Amino acid sequence: MADSREAYYENSYEKRLAARVTAVDGDWIELDRTIFYPMGGGQPGDTGVFTTADGMDYRVLDTRKDTTSGAIRHQLEDTNHSLQIGHTVDAALDWERRFKHMRMHTCMHLLGALIPVPVTGGSVGAEKSRLDFDLGEHQIDKEDLTRRINDLVNDAYPVVFGTITEAELDERPELVRTMSVQPPRGAGDIRTVRIGDVDFQPCGGTHVHNTREIGAVRISKIENKGKRNRRVHLVFD
Repeated sequence: MADSREAYYENSYEKRLAARVTAVDGDWIELDRTIFYPMGGGQPGDTGVFTTADGMDYRVLDTRKDTTSGAIRHQLEDTNHSLQIGHTVDAALDWERRFKHMRMHTCMHLLGALIPVPVTGGSVGAEKSRLDFDLGEHQIDKEDLTRRINDLVNDAYPVVFGTITEAELDERPELVRTMSVQPPRGAGDIRTVRIGDVDFQPCGGTHVHNTREIGAVRISKIENKGKRNRRVHLVFD
């Protein structure tokens, strides 16, 4: 289940949010609530700007989740900032970058649905992304994949979020497509993403509400990364 601090799950389209500083550790800042997505699942951490009540702007270079405490930490460019616990900031996303990540991440789910083999790795980018597949004897073609994935985009499938219990997921292990990244355990129900009748899997990333928002895409390259492994590159067209 989403933590109350994780406002990026409540509305992934929210571009700015007033928040209070709850912890300061050098150039790393924690807030009581944040719309900044922390790096995870192949998706980069958000960037943006914090504006203080007296008009000071601080550039946010990265967002990470602490592996021990689970706290969401925002890294400031300015190491000599004046932020203190209790200060309020207007937190504004680099929205153009975030929205590209949302479009790409949803499109990568479509790509995974078109290639029904285990995923061995992946990376979401604002301009290009990739998925690695344990392809085995399965055959793929760049032009064919491009045509089919754009068909799915244009079919305007709704993207719906839900949850699944750990016990339910244990009974359906096939839902976990990525071999290198497992859903987090021990924190309650696990978030899921369903794209029409095309794809359903656990995922903690940010996504668009409808596949048509992705726009035109292209499979730019398929690389051989070993006897069975193939890397498929995806770009906006």
